[in-house]
Amino acid sequence: MTDIVKDLPEVFEKFADQRKNAFLEVKELKDKGIPLVGAYCTYFPEEVAWAAGASTVGLCSTSDETIPEAEKDLPSNLCPLIKSSYGFAKTDKCPFFYFSDIVVGETTCDGKKKMYELMNDIKPVYIMHLPQTQNEKALRYWKDEVIDFRSYLENKLDTSITDDELIKWAKVGNDIRDAQKNLADTMQLDPAPMSGLDFFHVTYGSQFKMDKTVVADEINAIAEKIRQEYDPEKLEKKPRIIITGCPMGGATEKVIKAIEDNGAVVVSFENCSGEKNFDNNIDLETDDINEAIARRYLDIGCSVMTPDTNRLDLLSRLIDKYDADGVIEMDLVACHPYIVEREKIKRFVTKEKGIPYMFVETDFSKADIGQLNTRMAAFIEML
Repeated sequence: MTDIVKDLPEVFEKFADQRKNAFLEVKELKDKGIPLVGAYCTYFPEEVAWAAGASTVGLCSTSDETIPEAEKDLPSNLCPLIKSSYGFAKTDKCPFFYFSDIVVGETTCDGKKKMYELMNDIKPVYIMHLPQTQNEKALRYWKDEVIDFRSYLENKLDTSITDDELIKWAKVGNDIRDAQKNLADTMQLDPAPMSGLDFFHVTYGSQFKMDKTVVADEINAIAEKIRQEYDPEKLEKKPRIIITGCPMGGATEKVIKAIEDNGAVVVSFENCSGEKNFDNNIDLETDDINEAIARRYLDIGCSVMTPDTNRLDLLSRLIDKYDADGVIEMDLVACHPYIVEREKIKRFVTKEKGIPYMFVETDFSKADIGQLNTRMAAFIEML
């Protein structure tokens, strides 16, 4: 109990189990006639779906359970996240996919967009065509994609999405992101008030809350309780690590555990499962809510973008904000955009920020847990 504030373990456990609990919540949604939109990516503008009266959920893609079935159709040397996504759809083992009225894919990488063509034979997939750069020309293109998605939802769900509804739900989205930032800010404390795994479970688990209107209040309450109960005398100072790289969750929590089991604490996650997802808000003072939504999502830093300056900007700010002692990059095997960008990140962290960097390349199996622990122990001992 030395890594977390008193009386909070049950709260963290609740968020850790939220994905499982959401399986039942989704069934209740369907019984009430509320549509469900499932998606795979941080670039998905979920506020548009909320304004259409739908709920949203991240679809299953972080386990090796269905990969053998996926490899009957997909090459074995493909990214495990892509194979897992397809495998869960093909085997019908993902309740979220089963109950989704609409599945939304995005053209973030070649592997995913070709996989979506096969997935479309299982259940129709609406594709949002993401630009591969971040400038005003790309913004105009992405704005059109947001407008097209808005029209698609109106036709598919037989509803009308007004600008007022978009603004209303954009405010809900902003409140959730602000609450996640508020919780993240507690990790500036040294010693850290909780383990990185507990922090991750709250931010990751919150996306599986079907009622989005309660999420911000719940997260803010946790942050307030942490600050009230924080007692540095009862906590241990540890090397402070930032994780960057591919999306995390499910099987890849093994990386977080390996870091923290070997004496460090993860104080921030730059990747899709962390601050990248709540760094920017939608401008509510805009005259064009479609453009404001498009801009907020397009500005997310990711290795699929060229140049990927926004990822470097966020990582730089996080290193300074959390007084990080080191950065660990977790890349999935065969995730070419992140693997190719790895050298650029290494140079940035070690040369410009002047702190140690290490990468691990992994998949969704348990085969490398021993190796992960050995490498993490050596890196942390160096710190």
